[in-house]
Amino acid sequence: MSAKTMNFLKRLLTVLAAGIIAFALAACGKNSNSAPTNAEGSPAQTKAEPTPQSAFERDLQDVRNSQFAHVWVFSRKDGKVLDKADAAYLRTNAPQVVDWVSTDGKKVVAGTNFDLEQGNLGLLRKRFVVEDYTGK
Repeated sequence: MSAKTMNFLKRLLTVLAAGIIAFALAACGKNSNSAPTNAEGSPAQTKAEPTPQSAFERDLQDVRNSQFAHVWVFSRKDGKVLDKADAAYLRTNAPQVVDWVSTDGKKVVAGTNFDLEQGNLGLLRKRFVVEDYTGK
């Protein structure tokens, strides 16, 4: 082999080795397991929805997730626990309610696609504290 050919092969091997080393270093610099960073260089925070704190909030969220057109909350005016007579009264005077969820014993969340304002809501307000959570 001539000196010219040997020189060419040495240069070719040097360039290939440099390319392989550069590729390896570039691949090592990218860690796909690291957390994404924001503009300030700190790990980006994912925004998860907060977990409801109380039983009432969880039950209210469950009824909201059912996508009813109207959500109402009923409780006794004296603040006591709802009893069987209260439950029967609610079911009798609001038959349009599809989903009743009793929460902490003192409140009941109602889900319906019917606007109770067009029904017996006035009668229900005489006996219960009525809160409209529709769209809230």
